[in-house]
Amino acid sequence: MDNSPGFSTTSASLPQDHQPVVKETVGNDFDSRMMLRCLELARTALGLTSPNPLVGAVVVQDGKIVGEGFHPRAGEPHAEVFALRAAGERSRGSTIYVSLEPCNHHGRTPPCSEGLINAGVSKVVVGMVDPNPLVAGGGIGRLRAAGIEVVVGVEEAACQRLNEGFVHRILYKRPLGILKYAMTLDGKIATTGGHSAWVTNQDARTEVHRLRAACDAVIVGGNTVRQDNPYLTSHQVEVHNPLRVVMSRSLNLPEQARLWDTHVAPTLVLTEVGSSQPFQKMLRSKGVEVVEFASLTPEQVMAHLYERGFCSVLWECGGILAASAIAQGAVQKIMAFIAPKIIGGDYAPTPVGDLGLTNMTEALALERVTWRIVGSDCLVEGYLPSVIK
Repeated sequence: MDNSPGFSTTSASLPQDHQPVVKETVGNDFDSRMMLRCLELARTALGLTSPNPLVGAVVVQDGKIVGEGFHPRAGEPHAEVFALRAAGERSRGSTIYVSLEPCNHHGRTPPCSEGLINAGVSKVVVGMVDPNPLVAGGGIGRLRAAGIEVVVGVEEAACQRLNEGFVHRILYKRPLGILKYAMTLDGKIATTGGHSAWVTNQDARTEVHRLRAACDAVIVGGNTVRQDNPYLTSHQVEVHNPLRVVMSRSLNLPEQARLWDTHVAPTLVLTEVGSSQPFQKMLRSKGVEVVEFASLTPEQVMAHLYERGFCSVLWECGGILAASAIAQGAVQKIMAFIAPKIIGGDYAPTPVGDLGLTNMTEALALERVTWRIVGSDCLVEGYLPSVIK
């Protein structure tokens, strides 16, 4: 099972009007192993490719891998190009495995479908159809029209899972919002006095660091900065750090904070027009980007991050902001770490604030729920209903 950070939107969960019409065929065990290798290669660029997807490719000749490649970042060649270059003349008559349908249009790079045809490959095995309307079956159709055998849907669920942020961005014109929190068995994220280090164990915290590395941005509110003074990095050498985003209407924030050290990772502070100009000036002098909104809301923030080309955004905020993000549709996925601890407290904070729900029948029941043990803690993952009533 692929337990890597990211992604589990399957084609069955996509709106019907977004379903590409492509006949799917089933590959064999060898095809499956090669596609899993494609995904392993694709993950090399975790957090680096947005707004593009993560893609890996493998060229096989006579049952042996003769070329591999992955898409490193937007604007650079696609995975197929690197794999074909590595294979050289051995590409002719080969089978190429690619985790996402080869493109069939001119963007920053030429169409990969034509590159595969010119390379003389005899068979293409595709993990998933590209949801992008510019592709959406067109690449597969072009290859078949050229007489190339195409197999579609090998390890499709794993391919979809890796790129669920990209899929969501394409279909809904917003990044995928992931709300992550850690709570005790009795549903508290901190003590009554606000102390929260540490709710979960080291294994769970390491999992969060990997998750951050796979996301484009991580968002907190002002209270998290004041109470926790977080780093919000991946805590890994030479691994991608997300853009650290702080939402604060009034800029009632400490002058000294780890997030203001932009040598570690970039930081963006989002505030409202007219908030403290001296504090804005101080932040900018430290290399912190500051953007003012007429009205600072989770919905507006996600629209802004979409325009910046982001695919996946991690919300690591407190309960009040989390409730607002859920209510405004800025969150689609929940990742809840549950520690086998009890701290009690009538006023100890909980992970999600008031949503205005008064009956249990109104509760937001997660869909496609999975559970797994992380050290001594439990990680529950699921997706919010598409429409919050």
